[in-house]
Amino acid sequence: MKLKIILSAIGLLATAHVAQAEDVIRIATEGAYAPWNFSGPNNVLEGFEIDLANELCERMKAKCEIVAQNWDGIIPSLTAGKYDAIMAAMSITPKREEVMAFSAPYAAAINSFAAMEDSDLANLPETGKPLSVDSEAAKPVLEEIAKKIQGKAVGVQGSTTASAFMEQYFQVGADVREYKTTEEHNFDLASARLDAVVANATVLAAALEKDDMKGAKLTGPLFSGKVFGMIGVGLRKEDTALKARFDDVIKAAVADGTVKKLSEKWFKVDVSPQE
Repeated sequence: MKLKIILSAIGLLATAHVAQAEDVIRIATEGAYAPWNFSGPNNVLEGFEIDLANELCERMKAKCEIVAQNWDGIIPSLTAGKYDAIMAAMSITPKREEVMAFSAPYAAAINSFAAMEDSDLANLPETGKPLSVDSEAAKPVLEEIAKKIQGKAVGVQGSTTASAFMEQYFQVGADVREYKTTEEHNFDLASARLDAVVANATVLAAALEKDDMKGAKLTGPLFSGKVFGMIGVGLRKEDTALKARFDDVIKAAVADGTVKKLSEKWFKVDVSPQE
């Protein structure tokens, strides 16, 4: 009888241990995409997505383990099981959905050009105005911008929606150069090795506040549309239960204004996904 009780207790402990292990969610972020995610003092990860990840995990009653992963390897490492989820300002696109799943969106993706103030690209058409690249109104604007950037060196981070945008709309004419990080192409812009860069507008706006980007400015429209998509948590396709958990807490955080509050803290604007 005692043996049965002991074995039963061991079984319960083992079950509790497994349940506890399952409640640890490993989340990867790039750690080099301020103010979405970046390495702050003492190499501590900070940013909008770090705050949001902790909020979501608290709502799921799970423990978050957030790690930095370089952008080039972030999807392969997810599918290989190195971690469970990605929160790295990753847009939901059809190409990515071929190899992975996404949660409900937690942010909208808005992109822009940046150039130096003394550049002939400093005042591209419709500067500062929202523009969906899918609209009829976008066609003449995109055509005018294409003429302006003819032969110009434009930097983008590789394997991003910014690079897809340049490939789709400005494949002919501009000298598009891919970089591993936005920080690298921003450095080359400030060093006069590039005429312009394209990236998420919130990331560029934050970068322009730094001394090493003095003299640079956002130029052209604030682009949105299908090529940019919405931003969600990247997940393995088979992890349907985890996706459902993220979906529930993200929708709740959007609905109750938590995402709005965090985005205004980090970006000064609301990037909450709109219906």
